[in-house]
Amino acid sequence: MIGSATSINYIPIFIFIVISLVFGIGTLVISYFVQVRIDDPEKLSTYECGSEPISDARNPFPARYYIIAMLFVIFDVEVAFLYPWAVVFDKIGLFGLIEMIVFIALFLVAYVYAWKKGGLEWD
Repeated sequence: MIGSATSINYIPIFIFIVISLVFGIGTLVISYFVQVRIDDPEKLSTYECGSEPISDARNPFPARYYIIAMLFVIFDVEVAFLYPWAVVFDKIGLFGLIEMIVFIALFLVAYVYAWKKGGLEWD
């Protein structure tokens, strides 16, 4: 008896999933048959930011690009830790303050190191 009562509660979810699938698949099928197909050479050409491609797409990126991206991710994640710390600062007290001072000191050491090595320069 309990099993039938709980399965009745899932009927609206099942109906919502069925309606979503029918709408999604139906929209794709209808648009496939209704769309206008014009094979224009301009439409079929390779597009790269509105300009003609000047080289092969498989050329490697410079290593500096990856270094800057990794530095951004590292510094961004480190700064993201400051918000939760600030939220619970009154509960963690002096121990939390000392930990954050060490954390920020390490952050600044890494920042100065990256700056001295030229990792923050774009060109």
